[in-house]
Amino acid sequence: MRTVLRRPDFRLLFAAMVASLAAESILLLALAVWVKDLTGSDSMAGATIFAVIAPMALAPLVGWVVDRYRRRPFFIAANLLAVVLLSPLLTVRDRGDVWVIYLVAALYGLSSITLTAVLNGLIRHLVPADLLADANGALQTVRQGLRLVGPLAGAGVYAAVGGWLLVLLAMAGFLVAAAVVGLLRAEESTPTGPGSRWPAGLGAGLRHLAGEAALRRALVGYGVASLVMGFTESLIFAYVDLGLHRDAAFVGVLFMVQGVGGLVGGLLSAAVVRRLGELGALATGVTFFGPAALALAYPRLWLGVAALLLAGVSLPLTMVGLYTLVQRRTPPALLGRVTAASRALVSGPQAVSIGTGALLVGVFDYRLLFVLVGTVTTGGGLYLWRGRRLTPPGTTGPARVPTPRRPLDDELLAATRRRRTP
Repeated sequence: MRTVLRRPDFRLLFAAMVASLAAESILLLALAVWVKDLTGSDSMAGATIFAVIAPMALAPLVGWVVDRYRRRPFFIAANLLAVVLLSPLLTVRDRGDVWVIYLVAALYGLSSITLTAVLNGLIRHLVPADLLADANGALQTVRQGLRLVGPLAGAGVYAAVGGWLLVLLAMAGFLVAAAVVGLLRAEESTPTGPGSRWPAGLGAGLRHLAGEAALRRALVGYGVASLVMGFTESLIFAYVDLGLHRDAAFVGVLFMVQGVGGLVGGLLSAAVVRRLGELGALATGVTFFGPAALALAYPRLWLGVAALLLAGVSLPLTMVGLYTLVQRRTPPALLGRVTAASRALVSGPQAVSIGTGALLVGVFDYRLLFVLVGTVTTGGGLYLWRGRRLTPPGTTGPARVPTPRRPLDDELLAATRRRRTP
């Protein structure tokens, strides 16, 4: 990680992402708290999170747009646009303005997909192939560290002062990110190439994911695991209440424990990718979630702490493995579409599982559901592990991806063959 941070260009990008991620981390939980405060409704507060996730359905379109422009100016524009999108929150006063929070949450979710897609391309452009895992690991470490303090800090600022200061702080974070990347000197040409025209280029990211063996296995294994991983968002409350017999506020303590595990996982992720390959790192992360969930089926505090540390370690391993794999196995011209599509294919099932888990925990014993989560995620991890030879350790360069021929190329080739036939 220190090697990639010695690069002046990546240091600037890293500083910009610290500001952007800090803005994101203080805002997400606070929006739900804001709705709860205005309406008194838990379900309306939960709908705020759904509003952020719902734009995942537009991921292919977002990726297509990202791939048509140079990464650096697009990243600057996306952060400035995030500032504009947040500004209506300054008008929120009472229950009648809740629709403004929902609208901003949805637009913010769309902005988040855009920033992720363009960031993957910018990292690929700035960082050599052998340092991609280090770059992704550094950013995941920051993300996990901010998860420790960001949401609580945002909720605290809202409780102490109100939403207006929270909005201004988030806007300042995105402005700083745009300004810092503005200092970055990155020579880029305007993207061109096959598949960029509407509507044929829209599904190119999905076609690439389906056609590349390592990416296909990654999305199938991780996607299946994501179908149950979201259950834990609701199960953890039942675990604290029925299992540990503690107040719901104790969930915050357990989330902090998980955040510590996330920091450890972020620091180790690049080394794991180098030792096991991208699919090996992804498999390790998903598999770690299995025994963690199984341990939570037996409510003991010491075991729960160990389980949540392990679950925390698993998240950055999966994300660094997946993002590095996408960057190395995707042509630059497709990277925005493939990143957006891969995020949708993982986050979509996870969003569904969050809602499903909230329903199931009221019907079934939470311990049985933890066993289900542990079994399915372990199975998904083993499926990924069996395919680890598709990305062997030490293969640092991007895989050779054949350029698809256009129909005109096929016609010319056929004509040439006819002329050569006696």
